[in-house]
Order: sequence, then C-alpha cells, then structure tokens
Amino acid sequence: MPMYESLKTRFWEVDLLRGLAVVMMVVFHFFYDINYFGIYEVNVSSGFWFYFARITAGLFILLVGVSLVLSSSWVEVQGRKEQMFMGFLKRGIWIFSLGLAVTVATYFLVGEGFIVFGILHFIGISIILAYPFLRLKAWNLGLGAAAIAVGLFLQSQSVSSPWLLWLGLAPRGFYTLDYIPLFPWFGVVLIGIFLGDALYGGYRRRFILPDLSAFAFTGALCILGRNSLFIYLIHQPLIVAALILLGSASLAKFFP
Repeated sequence: MPMYESLKTRFWEVDLLRGLAVVMMVVFHFFYDINYFGIYEVNVSSGFWFYFARITAGLFILLVGVSLVLSSSWVEVQGRKEQMFMGFLKRGIWIFSLGLAVTVATYFLVGEGFIVFGILHFIGISIILAYPFLRLKAWNLGLGAAAIAVGLFLQSQSVSSPWLLWLGLAPRGFYTLDYIPLFPWFGVVLIGIFLGDALYGGYRRRFILPDLSAFAFTGALCILGRNSLFIYLIHQPLIVAALILLGSASLAKFFP
C-alpha cells in the first residue's frame, strides 16, 4: 500500500507494479469466491492458484519495502528527518487498525476462517518495525533472506497455542481466509527496502526508464496502484454483491 500519497513526484513504475498486483488480487479473489460459494470448483489451496496468490502477496509486500525507502528519502530531502518515525508510526497504526476492522467484520460475517492476522495487520506492523532497518542499506538483502529461512523453518513446527500466529507459528489445522505472518513475509519487506535503496536512494531513479504512464493501459494500472488500499477494502464486498445480484451466490452462506 502506498506510503507517499501526498508527494508531488511519483515513480510511475512503482504505481504500475502495485496496480498489477491489484489486478492479480481481484482476479484471485473472484475465483476464490466462486469456489467458496460453490458456483464453480476451483482448487485455490494448491497448484496454480495457490502460487498465484503468494506471488500477488509477495509483489504487494515487496513494494511496501520500496515505498518505505521512497517515503523516508523524501522526508530526508525535505529536511524533516525528525518527523519520520512518527509518520511511520501513525501510518502503521492506521493500517493495523483497518486490519482489526477486517477481523471484526469477517468474524461476524464468515465465522470459521475469519481473518486473525492478514495482510493489513502485517503491513501495519511492518511499517513500524522496518524503521531501524532503513539505515542498513545492502545488509537488508541478507537479513531478508534470513527472515524468509526462519519463516520456512517455523512453518515446519507444530504448536498447540494460537498466540504466536502473528510470528508464523500456527497450530495444526489452523484455517483462515488470509494469513500473512511476520516470518517469512517480513523478509520480503527487507528485500524491498534493499531494492528501494539500490534503485531509488536519495529519492532519485538510479536507472534510465522512459515514461510510459501516458498510455491508456499503463496509466490505468498506475491509477489502480495509487488507490490500492481503497480497492483492497472494497473489492471483496463488490465481488460478493455482484455474485448475489446475479443469483450465483446467496447470503445464506454467511447466515446459514
């Protein structure tokens, strides 16, 4: 989700990649929903759609790291470095609060499988935790790889308590509609910070790229990317509402 909404200068390619992730997210959730409502059987728990969902989440999360670098670089360029942490803290708390709202909504609407620690919870916490890593530059590549390795190890462990779900330790049989724990996914944020510093350090594009944002297709993706948080919050209710209006789904799925 974008961290630099008010900046006058934007890097169109970052918005475009985030817009691509938005499209991938909507596509995946459409197929997830038609499977969930029993309209058409789609295997979303393994195979193509399983990896498609993780690539989509990975792209979003990688861009979180890149955006953190852009945000911090802009603040430094403006000579307001002392305000940086409070900005990150406020943004992180706001996004985490939206995650809590999603938790409450899915608890009452879905029940079993409600979202405990999904992507909004993760991004909110990561924005705050990432602050001290911004100064580590190239070290973040190795730290990110190590965090991913730790996450893969934690996934192989069996626990009986759900209290460490946020860390990456889930009890056997745990089921939720969306689960993005700190490990391994914070490693992807760190790799994003590494890439952001390498490609956009000092709030300057460090490579040559023609501006393609004026084209209709790329421009549309950029618009989606600039509004990714809003689209994330509304796209699932809109998909479900459309399926119900078309007579393909029923509210009885939520209120049996």
